[in-house]
Amino acid sequence: MELGWSAKKHLTNGFIHLLMVLGSIVMLTPFVWMLLTAFKTKSESISVNPFYVFPEHGWHFENFTEVWNSYNFLTLYGNTLMMIFLRVLCACLTATLAGYAFGRLKFPFKNFFFAIILVQMMVPGQIYIIPQYLIVSKLHWMNTQLALLLPGAVTAFGTYLCKQGYQSLPASLEEAAELDGCGIGQRFLFVMLPLTRSSLVSLGIFTALFAYKDLMWPMIVCPKTEATTLTAALSRLQGQFTNNFPQLMAGAVMAVIPMLVLYLIFQKQFVEGIATSGGKL
Repeated sequence: MELGWSAKKHLTNGFIHLLMVLGSIVMLTPFVWMLLTAFKTKSESISVNPFYVFPEHGWHFENFTEVWNSYNFLTLYGNTLMMIFLRVLCACLTATLAGYAFGRLKFPFKNFFFAIILVQMMVPGQIYIIPQYLIVSKLHWMNTQLALLLPGAVTAFGTYLCKQGYQSLPASLEEAAELDGCGIGQRFLFVMLPLTRSSLVSLGIFTALFAYKDLMWPMIVCPKTEATTLTAALSRLQGQFTNNFPQLMAGAVMAVIPMLVLYLIFQKQFVEGIATSGGKL
């Protein structure tokens, strides 16, 4: 007996929902495993028994206290959040100004300078580490927030994203503002900038995520524990020959908390920004 259109639609929707549930389980499994491992003993964490999932000898909260006492997590939280805030602020400020210039203004060698920005996007970021380190060292910025800020203060991706946003706006908006007597600064600040809010939200999201995940740069310029970030501090929990996986996972759980809280607060902006930019995390 042939299925009707409504039955086929319900069957298709059910299959899609099943795939989404299975995909969610696959993505959540590492996080659940991390959380469960944080409450185990060291011997339980390296057990090869596939059915040994939950802690057998009680939940060991001391893993969190030992890691917390070993590293000043309040300082690490402060360093990380301050770095994210400064990078997002500088990236949005420089990218929106450069994006407006490349997208709406006419000046000599505009295409040449924009081509340089595109080339910067194509080159791996690791190439800039040595020149950036020399700059930080010469300026005596080691173990400071300025050193953590340097690589993210200007972003080629943000300039490109904002340029595309400004180019998509109709020219009649600026022409009308110019007829009303607005100068270039007023046209940018009061007319064009508010209309590119979605591009700035997308840029802020990506900048915050990239700054939070940055590992190599903080390890290089902030070797002192009191000046480094969460990711760099977690890497020091790994031993040369052995690893205390429960403490390592406990530190990872505490490191995830700030971004998890920020996501829950700005969930709508996260979704809108990623959907608008057409990118992926």
